[in-house]
Amino acid sequence: MEEKQHRIGIIGSGSWATAVAKMILKNVDSINWHFRNPENIVKFKRLKRNPNYIQSVEFEMEKINLSNDISEIVENSDAIIFACPSAFLKYFLSGLSVSLENKLVISAIKGLVPDENQIIGSYFNEAYKVPLNQILILSGPCHAEEVALEKLSYLTIACQDLKTARQISNIFQSSFIKTVITDDIYGTEYAAVLKNIMAVASGICHGLGYGDNFQAVLISNAIQEIKRFVDTVHPIVRDIKSSAYLGDLLVTCYSQFSRNRTFGTMIGKGYTVKSAQLEMMQIAEGYYAAKSIKERNDKYKVNMPITDAVYHILYDRISPTIEIKLLTDLLR
Repeated sequence: MEEKQHRIGIIGSGSWATAVAKMILKNVDSINWHFRNPENIVKFKRLKRNPNYIQSVEFEMEKINLSNDISEIVENSDAIIFACPSAFLKYFLSGLSVSLENKLVISAIKGLVPDENQIIGSYFNEAYKVPLNQILILSGPCHAEEVALEKLSYLTIACQDLKTARQISNIFQSSFIKTVITDDIYGTEYAAVLKNIMAVASGICHGLGYGDNFQAVLISNAIQEIKRFVDTVHPIVRDIKSSAYLGDLLVTCYSQFSRNRTFGTMIGKGYTVKSAQLEMMQIAEGYYAAKSIKERNDKYKVNMPITDAVYHILYDRISPTIEIKLLTDLLR
């Protein structure tokens, strides 16, 4: 399939989906874009921008086909980018009546499918029979808010077929987006999930009053924890210091735009999980990931003290003060 023939569909209407649309409209003539709520489609057409997220980005409406029918979007697209929260993926797909088997499926989701505790690529492969060489993972380090401001950002695009990865990477490249390709679909996706948990931990520590010195120790231990897990789950040669792994971890733990760090900070300051979620009005994937990875790790038995600490705080309701104090004795 030639690059110029790719018809692009986007599933999701949040900040990351909006940033993805901005990136690819630099290089394609049109996109198909799924909004679950038809009222938001009406608002989008009137405002020429997403009514709820990154409202600073104005779109040329003649380039966008908006629809609340996911089957229509998939049917009219060759490559479908999923950029919805992992917790709602199955709900979105419940309305799908056409096959994904002959499509390129691009996951921009940084979470696991609940219940199955599967990474998104594996879920599409097993549940929807999408061949692995037609599955791509879109990863960071790249915050939607900085894409909106056209600040230079790097995307990692992972696919077992590097030719396909290169074709898709060309759709995203622009004066403010550079791309890196890799065939490590498992490591890239698991790292993207795990870094959200680490960012929640970073936020909790920040909320508790820990300083930069401790944050450096926490994050250096976090990348080691990520490496232990991905090397156990999918043992191949990979450079954990590259931007897909370490870079994505750093920006998610330190950036003012990181919703996972923000969520963690609120927990550290004494918010309950529910009150933090209500005040943020956005999804912090690290909350769901902590439970999924904890359950997933029951099989692998990897030493994951930071993940365990976040899980205990969020799900066992252990005092953040007590749990982080215990964690500090385990870090080196």
